[in-house]
Amino acid sequence: MRFSAATTAGRFLPRRLALRMGPLLGRIDAVLFTADERGEAGRMSVIAFSIRIISAVIAFVSQVLMARWMGSFEYGIFVLVWVTMVIVGNLACLGFHTSVIRFIPEYRERGMLAELRGIVLASRLFVLIASTLIAGLGALGVWLASPWIENYYVVPFILGVICLPMIAMSDLLQGLARANSWALFALSPTYLIRPVLILLFMALMLVAGYAPDAKTAIFASIAATYVTTLGQLIGVTQRMDKRTPAGPMKVHFAQWFIVSLPIFLVESFFFLLTNADVLMVGAYMNPNDVAVYFATVKTLALVHFVYFAVKAGVAQRYAQFTHGEPQKLVAFARETVSWTFWPSLLMALLVLALGEPMLVLFGPEFSSGYPLLFLLVFGVVARAAVGPCESLLTMSGNQNICAAVYAMTLAFNIGLNVMLIPPFGLWGAAMATAFAMIFEACALSFTVWRKLGIVMLIFVPAKGAA
Repeated sequence: MRFSAATTAGRFLPRRLALRMGPLLGRIDAVLFTADERGEAGRMSVIAFSIRIISAVIAFVSQVLMARWMGSFEYGIFVLVWVTMVIVGNLACLGFHTSVIRFIPEYRERGMLAELRGIVLASRLFVLIASTLIAGLGALGVWLASPWIENYYVVPFILGVICLPMIAMSDLLQGLARANSWALFALSPTYLIRPVLILLFMALMLVAGYAPDAKTAIFASIAATYVTTLGQLIGVTQRMDKRTPAGPMKVHFAQWFIVSLPIFLVESFFFLLTNADVLMVGAYMNPNDVAVYFATVKTLALVHFVYFAVKAGVAQRYAQFTHGEPQKLVAFARETVSWTFWPSLLMALLVLALGEPMLVLFGPEFSSGYPLLFLLVFGVVARAAVGPCESLLTMSGNQNICAAVYAMTLAFNIGLNVMLIPPFGLWGAAMATAFAMIFEACALSFTVWRKLGIVMLIFVPAKGAA
C-alpha cells in the first residue's frame, strides 16, 4: 500500500473539510505518484524544492556561525571570495553543464547510445581542463593586479582559485544527474553535503587553534569542495555505467560546443545577474557592508529556491517535449508558472515576517539589512510570476535570444549599481537588483510569447497575449 494525501484526509479530517481540500490533495497525489512525464517532473521539483529548503536552513545556520566566529569584516572578505569562486566555477563549464541536460534526453529518446557515451566522457574532460586553465590564469591575474587590490583580499583570492576545478566539475555532474532525473544525486552534494562539510571543517580548524579569519574559512571550503565533488563523481559515474551499457562512442565536440556557447552566455549573464549586487557592493563598499548585504540576500534565498527547484525539475522535460511531443509543451509550460509563483509568494511573506530576527542572529549590526528585504522581494516575486522562462528558451533551441535578454538585463543591472550605490549605499544595490529582476521577467516573458507563442505570466490566461 502507498500513502495517499486524499485518502488520509478523508479518514482523519471532518467530512466537510476533507471535501473542500479534496481537489488540492488529489493534485498532490498526482504529482507524487503519477508515472507519466508530468508526474516525474513534479516529483523532481518537489525533491529539489525540499532539498533547497533544507539547504537554506543549513546555509543560514552555517553563515550565522561563520559570521559569529569571524566577525563582519573577515566574514565579508570570505563572502566576496566564495561568491566569486562559485560564479567563475560555474562559468568555467562553458555551458556544458546545461547543454548535457538538452542532449542526453534527446539521445536516449532516439536510441543514440554512442553519442550519449561520447558526451558524458567529453564533457567531463573538457570541463576539468578548461576550469584548471581558468584557475591558473585567475591566480596569475590576482598576483599581477595585487598592487591595485586591497591587501586583505589578495591571499584569500589566490587560495580561492584552488576550488575552481572542483566547483566546475560539481556543476557538470549536477547537470548529468538532472538529465537523468536523479534529483538527489544532482542537488544533495552541492546544497546539503558541501555546506555541512565547510562548517564542520571550519569548526575543526578553530578547535585546532587556527585563526578565525577568511583564510581559515577558505581552507575549510577547499577541503569540503574536493571531498564532496570526488564523492559525487564516483556516485554519478556508477549510476551512469549501470544505465548505459558499454559500447562504441561517438564524439561530436564541435556540435556540442556550438550549442553550449550561447548557453554559456545565458548562464554567465544569469549567474552574474544573480550575484552582481554582492560583487558591486564589494567593489564600492567595505567588507562590513558586504557582510550585511550578503546576510540579507541569504535571508531572502528561501524565496529564490522555489524558482531554482522548479527549474531543476522541468528543464529536461522541456527538452523532451520540444523534441518528442511538442503538443504537450504549451500546457506543461503554463503549469510550471503556477508551480513557481504561488510557493514563492508564500515564502516571500514568511521571510518578510521573520526577516529581522533572522538577521539579528548574524550579529546586532546585521539588522540594518532588514528594510532592504521589502524592496528586494518585489524582484524575486516578479521573476517567479513568469516561471522558468530561461529554461524553456534554452531547451527549445532559443538560447541565442535568451543570452541577448540576459546581456541587456546584466548591463541594466550594472549600470544601475554604478549610478545608485555611491549615493545610496546598500539601498542603491537593492534598488538596482529589484529593478533589474523586474526588467528580466518582463523581457523573458515577452520573448517566450514571441518565439513560442506561450504566455508565461501567472495572471494572464493562455490566450491573453494574443
